[in-house]
Amino acid sequence: MQPNALLMDEAAISRALVRVSHEILERNKGAENLALVGIHTRGIPMAKRLAANILRIEGKQLPVGALDITLYRDDRNAADILPSALATEIDFPVEGKDIVLCDDVIFTGRTVRAAIEALLKLGRPKTIQLAVCVDRGHRELPIRADYVGKNVPTAHSESVEVRFLETDGEECVILSKKQA
Repeated sequence: MQPNALLMDEAAISRALVRVSHEILERNKGAENLALVGIHTRGIPMAKRLAANILRIEGKQLPVGALDITLYRDDRNAADILPSALATEIDFPVEGKDIVLCDDVIFTGRTVRAAIEALLKLGRPKTIQLAVCVDRGHRELPIRADYVGKNVPTAHSESVEVRFLETDGEECVILSKKQA
């Protein structure tokens, strides 16, 4: 493998997110009870793009929220957790909603577990579904994504980085060797 391999360019990401938007609408029989919640940091632009796609497809504007999971992570000691500069911004009731959590990459499943715990502190959704741009495998918890932009089999020695214009100034997905 070359040091950095381009897995998806801007057009491929756009196509994948349009497809995921259609899959979300199909599974939920429309957009009526849906809300999207992006996990900080790159889940937020993904959620906003899915919402824009769904608006174009269905003509319905979905509520979009941002979720900070810092305090719910199980891979940090209490002493390591500083007050977060990131904010959870969910200005709609989650109670009874079909919530689609959005994140850039699913790997071990621990981020998603933390996000579910954080979301449940805000109320009890009807369902919680998961949409990811890339699924790279290697789960440590029994969690799977409902909607996947691209499945990428990886080794533990590799990393997958999704870059969005909003957060990184460029649009691509890159596979690289982890730095030792």
